[in-house]
Amino acid sequence: MAILVVAEHDNESLKDQTHKTVTAAKAMGGDVDVLVAGKGVKDVAAEAAKIDGVRKVIACDHESLRRQLAEAMEAVIVPLMGDYDAILAPDTTSHKNYMPRVAAKLDVQQISSVTGVESADTFVRPIYAGNAMATVQSSDTKKVVTVRTTAFDSAGEGGSASVDTIADPSGPFKAEFISEELTVSDRPELTDAKIVISGGRGMGSGENFVMIDKIADKLGAAVGASRAAVDAGFVPNDYQVGQTGKAVAPELYIAVGISGAIQHLAGMKDSKVIVAINKDEEAPIFTVADYGLVADLFKALPELDEELSKAGY
Repeated sequence: MAILVVAEHDNESLKDQTHKTVTAAKAMGGDVDVLVAGKGVKDVAAEAAKIDGVRKVIACDHESLRRQLAEAMEAVIVPLMGDYDAILAPDTTSHKNYMPRVAAKLDVQQISSVTGVESADTFVRPIYAGNAMATVQSSDTKKVVTVRTTAFDSAGEGGSASVDTIADPSGPFKAEFISEELTVSDRPELTDAKIVISGGRGMGSGENFVMIDKIADKLGAAVGASRAAVDAGFVPNDYQVGQTGKAVAPELYIAVGISGAIQHLAGMKDSKVIVAINKDEEAPIFTVADYGLVADLFKALPELDEELSKAGY
């Protein structure tokens, strides 16, 4: 069996989601190759070649792949699939954009957001917003799978795979990248942070998020939010953690003023340690929390901030 993993990167460095997707691919058995598609990705391909268990790295360097748009990615991937039994990619925004197109071109069903691999054709994935887990078996000759990387460990380093370069994708393509607006922050990215502190509707307003910001800065944490807080306009959309936001699995997740709707739990319940602060002792968030504090957050957060200062943070 041969498996192709599509690398997650920013054209400059390889992201850890790639290592975790390789772990999922190795659980299927067989040979694992990594596709690095982008622009100016020589160094990224060299990083991918060091992942333990990777047989070969396939590099495709072209301007149309800088943002991994669906048409260009499909043009690269589909011709390669004659040599592979499965293709796996991280369940991130970029890959969720083109993987359904690849599945359609291959005339197979996509298996999305897998959290477990039982065999080469059997996977575990969340349904009902993560409230239940389904074990699914695919009879398709080609498996198209996106991987919820928070559920897998990172593959180690130490590999020495060869790097092959393939021809540019053939165009022209109808879609093109125009621009993007990114939130600039000195804090770590939500999906990469080891500590995340999130606020919910209970914060009351965007101005009150400054209390969370102070604690995040002391802990070196990323700041997140529930959908309710985002919909209320307290914080930008890219703060959202949950089924329709970002999935995170930090070492420590602190939920402040978050009731714990199923959609939010789906994006953070894989966190190693969960701490919840909420004045409602019946809040669902306490069902997944390792530590729970029933308290008024407007008293608890200043006290936590003060104690962190005393501890030298």
